[in-house]
Amino acid sequence: MQGNELTNEGEQSEAAEREAAKQRLLAQAEADRVPVNDTTRVVPDRRWRRDQR
Repeated sequence: MQGNELTNEGEQSEAAEREAAKQRLLAQAEADRVPVNDTTRVVPDRRWRRDQR
């Protein structure tokens, strides 16, 4: 039974590590996220019209 307990503890430890890694990734993604208001607007490139004339 003790071997089963160790496996369970190992699985719990791995699950906790995965959850911690997931939280770090989410925090990093949130830190890297650019708010919509901070993005620049696209200015249309009208050079192609000059080539059509």
